[in-house]
Amino acid sequence: MVVKSLKTENYRNLVNTVFYPAKGINVIYGSNAQGKTNLIECLWLFTGGRSFRGSKENELIAFGQNKANVELCFQTKEREQTIEFLIRGGKRQPVLNDVPKNSLSQIVGSFCAVVFSPDHLTLIKNGPDERRNFIDGALCQIKPAYASLLSRYKKILSERNALLKDIPHHRELEDTLDIWNERLSVEGSAIAMQRISYIKKLTQPAISFYEGISSGRERLSLEYKMHYPANTDMNKEEIENIILDTLRKRQNDDIYCGYTTTGVHRDDLIVKINGMEARSFGSQGQQRSAVLALKLAEAEQIGENRGENPVILLDDVLSELDSTRRDYLLKELKGMQIFITCCEPFVEAENIIRIENGRIYF
Repeated sequence: MVVKSLKTENYRNLVNTVFYPAKGINVIYGSNAQGKTNLIECLWLFTGGRSFRGSKENELIAFGQNKANVELCFQTKEREQTIEFLIRGGKRQPVLNDVPKNSLSQIVGSFCAVVFSPDHLTLIKNGPDERRNFIDGALCQIKPAYASLLSRYKKILSERNALLKDIPHHRELEDTLDIWNERLSVEGSAIAMQRISYIKKLTQPAISFYEGISSGRERLSLEYKMHYPANTDMNKEEIENIILDTLRKRQNDDIYCGYTTTGVHRDDLIVKINGMEARSFGSQGQQRSAVLALKLAEAEQIGENRGENPVILLDDVLSELDSTRRDYLLKELKGMQIFITCCEPFVEAENIIRIENGRIYF
């Protein structure tokens, strides 16, 4: 998969332009707050996901403007395609190959990318929601239908939580709670099965990459931890029944708390190094090596499932790594289209551009 061109209009601080990258390594350099990350973020948005910076849609529009337009032209193994967004009113309205789409989920999987940023280097250290997002983001690109599954689950969860808050004031509503329990267990078990399958496939390449980064001195292991008494060897029906039973048993606790205290929205990915949990016992270097191994494994899995490599976005991450990790990362990503942001170009590249005050200089 290769980006052919990117066109921006009123996107953050980027001056309206058309950017034509090289097929190999593209280095984008400049001082801080000039627009480098804005360019990487813009490319990432075409995967159909949210901003990796956690930005809201209306924050993507240039100051003083009420809308923005961005357009990506990219080459897949099949053909050349385009995705266009009109960003307005807190929403992104997608158009795929000149056909308007009703939601972002309808373009998920069309354009695939893997993003590395300094924030991702804390993936191990931070809470389980980030590790769930890591799994879910990769699955959405590999299996676009997963995005719809996840959306349904979140909607049901939101409805159940709203009901839990209402029940103390309207006790008659408690009789309707089991409808939401059943729906949540059906969708939740489907999500659990997809995640478990993905982690099983991700584990061996992640182990191999970590072994390469650590020169074979340490061993990585991954474990999908569920927030209900199930295990990863169970089938969907078994997990569904356990989730439903747990929701019913904790129903009074949920009513008291006003939210759903169990389910796949609380599951976690446990990363261990030499049998010890990396989050609690790993050094900063070990945690960063583990994140790199996970991200490289993610890129490999997307490539294997899609039959072509994803685009790689490295947002100011190389400066955060020592030379050994940096060289290993670039070696393993060789042959993919890569976008690297940095303050000064220190990597050999087919294309080196400078950004200053949002303007791109070729």
